Formats: sequence, structure tokens, C-alpha cells
Amino acid sequence: MIINNRPIAGPNNKPTSSPQPTQKPGIQNIQSNFGTVLKEKIQEKTEVKFSKHAELRLQSRNIQLSSNQMERIKDGVSKAEEKGVKDSLILVDNLALVVNVKNKTVVTAASTNDLKENIFTNIDGAVIV
Repeated sequence: MIINNRPIAGPNNKPTSSPQPTQKPGIQNIQSNFGTVLKEKIQEKTEVKFSKHAELRLQSRNIQLSSNQMERIKDGVSKAEEKGVKDSLILVDNLALVVNVKNKTVVTAASTNDLKENIFTNIDGAVIV
């Protein structure tokens, strides 16, 4: 029993224990969901995306990216971002990718075999990974 925020002695002259505060139902669920959403948002910020145009280019040219190549592309985007590059040409193996660095989005893609004039416009940096 508690009076004026002090426990008083019970029948055995021992202080009675006050009930422990409990979390409201659902709080742990909310915390868990928040953590999940936070992780997803952080991952979205670090993952490289592909525009519809880039996806179509990869499909039409039968280009399959390995997980190793994706990691190298991600690394290249990070390096370009560190240097303040806005739109970058990223060369990985025999592929050329134009990437909007701010949005981490591949805008277009081509294999070196498909490049005709080898001219890239609207870029302000290049990264070879």
C-alpha cells in the first residue's frame, strides 16, 4: 500500500511492494513496427534503383547484373556522392551506367558492345568500379 508516494508496512511489518509499471498494450508492437520501418527507409536511401528506361535497356540488351556488380555499382554511387557528383557515368566490367547520384537511380544502361559513338552527355563525373 502506498500513501503520499511512500510504501507503508504491511501486516508483517514489511513494506508492501507497489505494482510495477507496465507498458500499455501495443507499445512493443509500435516500437517493433517503427524499427522495421526505420530499417526499410535507411535501406531505401542506400540501395540503387533502376528507372523504367534503364530496366527496359537492360532487358532489351539481355544484361543480367550479378550481386557482385550491384555491390560495385552501389560503391561507385557512394564514391560519386562523396565527391559531390550529381550525374555520373559508372563503368563496371563491360557495362556503362548513367546514374542520378542524388536519387541513387540508374537512368540508362548499355554494354560496351552496344555503344555506338561512345559519347555521354549530362554527366559531371565518372567512376570506374
